[in-house]
Amino acid sequence: MTETGAPTLDSTLGQQGPQSPLLQWGHRFGGFSVAGVALVVAVAFPFVVANPAWTSIAIFTLFYVCAASAWNMFSGLSGYIALGNTVSFGVGAYAIGLAASHTGLRADDSIFLLVPVSGVAAAVIAVPLGWLALRTRRHTFVVITISFFFIFQLLAYNLGGITGGAAGMTLPVPQQWDPVTYNTHFYFAALIVAVLTVFCAWLIHKSRFGLELRTIKDDEDRARGLGIPTGQVKMKAFVLSAFFTGLAGGVYAYFVGSIYPPDVFVANFDVAIAIMSFLGGLGTVSGPVVGALLLASVQQYLTLRYSANGIYLIAYGVLFLVVIRFLPAGIVPTAGRGIRTYLTRRAERAAPGAAVAVAPRSRL
Repeated sequence: MTETGAPTLDSTLGQQGPQSPLLQWGHRFGGFSVAGVALVVAVAFPFVVANPAWTSIAIFTLFYVCAASAWNMFSGLSGYIALGNTVSFGVGAYAIGLAASHTGLRADDSIFLLVPVSGVAAAVIAVPLGWLALRTRRHTFVVITISFFFIFQLLAYNLGGITGGAAGMTLPVPQQWDPVTYNTHFYFAALIVAVLTVFCAWLIHKSRFGLELRTIKDDEDRARGLGIPTGQVKMKAFVLSAFFTGLAGGVYAYFVGSIYPPDVFVANFDVAIAIMSFLGGLGTVSGPVVGALLLASVQQYLTLRYSANGIYLIAYGVLFLVVIRFLPAGIVPTAGRGIRTYLTRRAERAAPGAAVAVAPRSRL
């Protein structure tokens, strides 16, 4: 209480009573517990499921987990919807192909050491692209990022001396690996890249850098007025997003063994990772992961089973429309809100008449 008798914020909070232990646990450790269980399941998956078809689906799903999380680092936090991340994916794919052909490494696990080259190449290319695109906003920014896709796809076709042109580029195929566990090598490489990407996304969300990106999303002009170097912040996020997308492209290229312009520079890729992020929860850490796990795995399964008649495209679209209709905020924010409501009501029933402090919303 103040001298005038008016309640202060501290005194008001003090009258709310203790926070529910369930809410405290959920806020502090719930996300880490789920992440830990998910990681254990992911590590055990290739040892439990040995079917090459299922492990291939899992590998492609991890590519999308990485790409969607990387896209969300920039677009989900800053509000700048980029539809040109396939450029980073393609550059990363060609980078590892060129590096493998010039280093003379044997076709085995040692080529995975070149995956960081894919990320660095994509990040370097992203600097001039970001310098051009980030001078614009809104729809103009979207159009410019789409134009990058067309430019790089045409370059891949026409720079035959570097990319192989329409004939593509072939990476060495490991011959000594056991066919039964052949996919396992690529699965763990993709899993490591995906985990690193999600961990970086979590660090960004918890940092001042992430707060600055969210401020830009809310009101960029006001953010600049508050002293935030908006240009530098956007560029850093844009380059980071490109780096991790390039890593995914590098592992992808080694997995499929060949690179063709329409396979690595494809518009559907950008649309897919954007949809996955919106579906799971834009601007959250786990949202793109959940969206990719759901949509990418279903898409790959339906493609494998019904690719001849295009049914997978219909099912893919219907699933997205249904979820958007009933979960417009995304799966993760909606589920989190429901869990917080349930725990709050349970705590209130356990202590009738006592106010219960509600845990703050988690960005996981």
